[in-house]
Amino acid sequence: MNATVRIIDQLTNILAPMLVGQIMAFGSNFIGCGFISGWNLCSMCLEYALLWKVYQKTPALASKGGQKEQQQELKQLSAPKDLENGQSPEESSQPLMNETSAVAKPDAPKQHGCCYQVTEPLRTLKAGWVAYYNQNIFLAGMSLSFLYMTVLGFDCITTGYAYTQGLNGLVLSLLMGASAVAGICGTVAFTWIRKKCGLIRTGFISGVAQLSCLLLCIFAVFAPGSPFDLSVSPFQDLYTHLIGEKALPEADHILTSILTGGNATTTAAPTEELPPLQSYMSVILLFSGVIAARVGLWSFNLTVTQLIQENVIESERGVINGVQNSMNYLLDLLHFIMVILAPNPEAFGLLVIISVSFVAMGHIMYFGFAFKSLGSRLFLCCSPEQKAEPVDSLSLPTTV
Repeated sequence: MNATVRIIDQLTNILAPMLVGQIMAFGSNFIGCGFISGWNLCSMCLEYALLWKVYQKTPALASKGGQKEQQQELKQLSAPKDLENGQSPEESSQPLMNETSAVAKPDAPKQHGCCYQVTEPLRTLKAGWVAYYNQNIFLAGMSLSFLYMTVLGFDCITTGYAYTQGLNGLVLSLLMGASAVAGICGTVAFTWIRKKCGLIRTGFISGVAQLSCLLLCIFAVFAPGSPFDLSVSPFQDLYTHLIGEKALPEADHILTSILTGGNATTTAAPTEELPPLQSYMSVILLFSGVIAARVGLWSFNLTVTQLIQENVIESERGVINGVQNSMNYLLDLLHFIMVILAPNPEAFGLLVIISVSFVAMGHIMYFGFAFKSLGSRLFLCCSPEQKAEPVDSLSLPTTV
């Protein structure tokens, strides 16, 4: 089911740019923006309708998982005493439930002051992180978070760099479509490899495949045509940009040069034309590595998602997923800060090296998790695989 939903997601990544691009090409930007706004509104209504339908068809969603888990544990604990006293489990568990509800609902306003209430979110945050750290899939979750610390994706950063290297919108749209196709291949490969090698080995194989493809991005940094130059300080224009004494860097110039055929001039030297690119070898290697790495990336993403779903008990699943998403967004934020500190194209190669290093560290952490779970059997793809240690609801720490 995860793979099927991901395939639908990747298909929309292929069809959406093609459709909106045609609307903007034959219409206008205003019509394109109106179409996107209307589509989002219709999608929101449809999404809410489907969520409500799922909620109505699944009555168990009306009660919290933690409450159901607590009731089951109380019944299990009271079962031996029920047999001794000759009472039914329902009769004997009722006093326990009353005691638990009495303990769970203390007179908070009377016993605790404002400081306690103000710091309650911090205690909840701490409890969530403690529960996340004590999960047996902790390293696997952290490895996925480290993959967000990268500029090697089809976002505004990579497309901006592509414009500085002479690529136009048509080429970029084709590259985005190829990236989505690679993502679909990754989801299909996930289901096939999992059947053959097991879930944990699938993540290991996906990580090796992704890192192997990202080596092309490292080669692109030093290939002919790369603007990578360590002699140019990435911080040379940071101060002037912040205080506003100077116009924004030559990104507008380069964009104008691309649209006008390379006849735009720089601000510092109006009579001097932008130097033409000597070779496209660097940008070809860069985007080849980024696109090919999507196969391993999406397969690895599905692996970690499946591990979290299978190895976290229902009562803690919401907390663990919340902490996992917060880690993902935190590393994603750090990669934007990294680009703010080094915005010039000459420093993009350094950002590529840092990104590949973080991806490598993430997969090293996953290797630690996989080796701890399977040992030397990790390298035997045909041997039967055991899941991570079964989850016992009584052995895990409870969270608030």
